[in-house]
Amino acid sequence: MGQPYDMPLDQLREYRPALTRRDDFLAFWEESKQMLAQVPSDPQLTAMEYPTDGVRLYELSFAGFGHARIRGYYAVPDRAGQHPGLVMFHGYNWSHDGQIHDVVNWALHGYATFGMLVRGQQLSEDNSVAPHGNSAGWMTKGILSKETYYYRGVYMDAVRALDVLAEREEVDASRIGVTGGSQGGALSLVAAAFSAIPRIVVAEYPYLSHFRRSIDMALAGPYLELNEFFRRNSAPGIEDKAMDTLSYYDVINLAPLVTCPVLVSIGLIDEITPPSTVFATYNHLQTTEKQIRVYRYFGHEPNAAFHWEKLKCLREHLTHQGQ
Repeated sequence: MGQPYDMPLDQLREYRPALTRRDDFLAFWEESKQMLAQVPSDPQLTAMEYPTDGVRLYELSFAGFGHARIRGYYAVPDRAGQHPGLVMFHGYNWSHDGQIHDVVNWALHGYATFGMLVRGQQLSEDNSVAPHGNSAGWMTKGILSKETYYYRGVYMDAVRALDVLAEREEVDASRIGVTGGSQGGALSLVAAAFSAIPRIVVAEYPYLSHFRRSIDMALAGPYLELNEFFRRNSAPGIEDKAMDTLSYYDVINLAPLVTCPVLVSIGLIDEITPPSTVFATYNHLQTTEKQIRVYRYFGHEPNAAFHWEKLKCLREHLTHQGQ
């Protein structure tokens, strides 16, 4: 795709659709956090070999929402003292070998880094049960009820990942950031909405945002699982019930809860997370320190220019904090 297909950039910068929160939105998430708190985190650490110097590598797991065993890779700079921390979330069904090499690379940059593997999508357990069928993928699992929707566990697991990292003695709990792309960008914002631990969010083309427009606009990727579910389930009320559920999980509705600094990226030819859906979330952020980097010629893909921005941002907020 050679030209932007969404709104012009000047309109994107002003695009701020109405929130779709239900009356019990905050109460639902408070109840979810209370349910998580009733599950002991039970962290388990297993040393691993890795062919490089300067880093210690482990498999780190914990008990997440509903007692699911959530796994990930944890890498620590091999030197004394407390280190700034980083929780890294991966994209939707996109974590080759658990992004173990990325986790190690961030540790080589000086961060005690935990790459959480999303339940069911990698090595982590998914013990959630959907009381109805769903289309292929995770987007419609349990979607006809906010209590059973798949992402309830995922969102709470992201919060627990922060708690587990902050409790590590080699981590400075006052200097922890969250980062990820696509689904990982969404989970970074979600974690910061529900937890006071993050000091910085770096979210690349965040997913799970502005579902109504995403269903209409996305040309590729997992939003289309929703379209397929509605194609296969045309009974009256199905789509309305599903959209009601999604309102509790829509990142635009969580964005106003984020209080720490945020850096976001988006490409104007992103067919998977349409630019207007990313701006919808960004424009609802009420934090006093937020920035968005826009890349005219990029889609849903790695971006070397933004990686520079990410490095500088994390260094400013985590490595140089208080200096």
